[in-house]
Amino acid sequence: MQGLGSLENKTVIVTGSAQGIGAALVGKIISLGGRAVAVDLNGDKLRETMSPYGDRVLSLAGDVADPDFVAESVEKAVSHFGAVHGLCNNAGITRTAMIEKMSLDQWNQVLNVHLTGAFLWTKAVGIHMIERFKAGDKTPGAIVNHSSVAGLKGSIGQINYSAAKSGQLGMTMATAREFARYGIRCNTVCFGVIETPMTETIRGDKFRDGMLAGIPLGRWAQPDEVTPMICFLLSDDAGYITGQYIAIDGGVHISV
Repeated sequence: MQGLGSLENKTVIVTGSAQGIGAALVGKIISLGGRAVAVDLNGDKLRETMSPYGDRVLSLAGDVADPDFVAESVEKAVSHFGAVHGLCNNAGITRTAMIEKMSLDQWNQVLNVHLTGAFLWTKAVGIHMIERFKAGDKTPGAIVNHSSVAGLKGSIGQINYSAAKSGQLGMTMATAREFARYGIRCNTVCFGVIETPMTETIRGDKFRDGMLAGIPLGRWAQPDEVTPMICFLLSDDAGYITGQYIAIDGGVHISV
């Protein structure tokens, strides 16, 4: 008997898989009976992280905002596992600066990874899922975009990141509307502060007390605390949920 949120025999692409949430998510997918296509720019770190999973994971190293790499990766995933049933647009970077000091390059780097990358993967995976729907598969798959409470509330020194994360919310709703007729669902999870390498600065001595004061639960989240909800949204048990955002943030979005 399959448990709630089972991913038995499903293949999920996870971008930004070499560490943090992406790495934890791949492990959770495997534990729920699925297979993963792990994608990251850091090929050496990716292969090291994915080595325990053997042939349950296909590791692909490249730039998530490179159209050719994205198209080739989806083709490889389908060829290797037979189909792709899920996509998690998790890859992310930060380039912190106040507005008046932020360069155009810092702005573009963040939007390229978070928005252009998510668009390219959504398009490529969506085309594959639509083809399967037209061939008779009425539940071809689901997409989960990884946003942030910064996209709901803004974040000082991160206008690029906040704009990108807000953009992912709009992308999710538009994707959900367009892909619904093909049985493809799209939702967003909005993270608070997760204990990963990317949040080391804001968890440091300078910002720790202020950040924790804004979290009703009073602590950082661990990566394995956010992965169950993502996997649930990917699973058939969430078959009537689309176009939504769910904040996994310890209550940050309700704080005054």
